[in-house]
Amino acid sequence: MHPFTNHPLVVFPVSFVALWLWAWVGWLLLRKQFSLEDEIREDFGFILGASLTLLGLIIGFSFSMATSRYDQRKNYEEAEANAIGTEYLRADLLPAADGAKVRGLLKKYLDERIQFYSARDEQELQGINDSTTKTQAELWSAILAVNSAHATSLDGLAVSGMNDVLNSQGYTEAAWRNRIPTAAWGLMTAIAIGCNLLVGYGSRGGKSGAKLLPVLPLVISVAFMLIADIDAPRRGIITVSPQNLTSLAQSLRSP
Repeated sequence: MHPFTNHPLVVFPVSFVALWLWAWVGWLLLRKQFSLEDEIREDFGFILGASLTLLGLIIGFSFSMATSRYDQRKNYEEAEANAIGTEYLRADLLPAADGAKVRGLLKKYLDERIQFYSARDEQELQGINDSTTKTQAELWSAILAVNSAHATSLDGLAVSGMNDVLNSQGYTEAAWRNRIPTAAWGLMTAIAIGCNLLVGYGSRGGKSGAKLLPVLPLVISVAFMLIADIDAPRRGIITVSPQNLTSLAQSLRSP
C-alpha cells in the first residue's frame, strides 16, 4: 500500500533530486518565459510566503500524525506484554497439568510476538503470522477445555485473561497497519513541488540565485524522510523495539 514510503532512506535522495529539478524548472524556464517585474515582486513575495507557510503546516500535521501512530504502537506493545504476563500468572489458578500446558504455550507465543516486531522481510512475517495464529488457536482450545471440564470463578479469570492476550495482538496488528494516508503524502508532494517552482521563479539571476536553489529541497527532503521513518514500522532508523516483551521473556526464563 505504501511501496515508496516504506523505504525512508530512499525517500530522501528521490525527494531531494525531484524537488531540486522543479526548482531548476522555475529558475530556467519560468523566469525566461514570464519575467517577474519589479512592481509585482512584492505581491509575489506574499504568495510565496503563504505557500511556504501552508507547506510547513501540512508537514507539521503529518509529522504529528506519524508520531501519534508511533506512540500508539509502543503503547500496544506494552499492553501485549502486560496481558501475556498477567495470563501467565493466572495459569496457576488452573489444574497443574493444564496450567503447565498453558504456560508452555504462552512462552512459545511470547517468542513469536517478539519475532513479529523484529521481522523485516514480508515472507518471514507471513510465516510468523501463520505460526502465531496456530498458537492462538491452541491457547484458546486449552483454556476452553479446562473451562468445559469444571467451570469455576477462578477458571473464568483465566479465560478473561486469555481473551485479553488475543485482543491485544489484534490491536497491535491494527496499529501497525494504521499509516499516514496516501492522499496526505500526495498533498504534501504537490505543495512542495509548487513551492520549489515559486522559489526558482522568484530567484534573482546570476550564480548566487542558483546556489540557493538546493536549500529548500534539502530541508523538505529531510522532513519527508523523518516522517516516513517514523511512519514505517519495519524499516528505517526509528522502529518499535519489543523491550517489554523481551524483558518479560527473560523474566519467565529466569529461575
